[in-house]
Amino acid sequence: MNTVAQRKGQFGEEQARHYLCRQGLECLESNFRIRRGEIDLIMLDNDEVVFVEVRTRAEGPYGDGIDSITRGKQQRLIAAASAWLQRQRGEPATRFDVVSIDADGRITWMQDAFRVDG
Repeated sequence: MNTVAQRKGQFGEEQARHYLCRQGLECLESNFRIRRGEIDLIMLDNDEVVFVEVRTRAEGPYGDGIDSITRGKQQRLIAAASAWLQRQRGEPATRFDVVSIDADGRITWMQDAFRVDG
């Protein structure tokens, strides 16, 4: 059963995908899931694989979507990205981006939002 929040999230992911494609990125995969995490969008920006977390936020005291990416959420994204990369050939350059969509539909794209601690 789709809740209102799930439908809003799916709509936000579609908006983000279209936005990023208009910016010249190519969508490789959507909603990649493993037990330890999920990646909303996996895009290709020239020769760089981009793992994208999409945050659709209503107005309120909780800040924007970018502010909501906790260290724990970063670790789940990294785990999912590692699993996806293990299925690929080669070792492409990668980055983690966040796309935040506010209640007014304004899209904020933060490239290279966080890094994997080596």
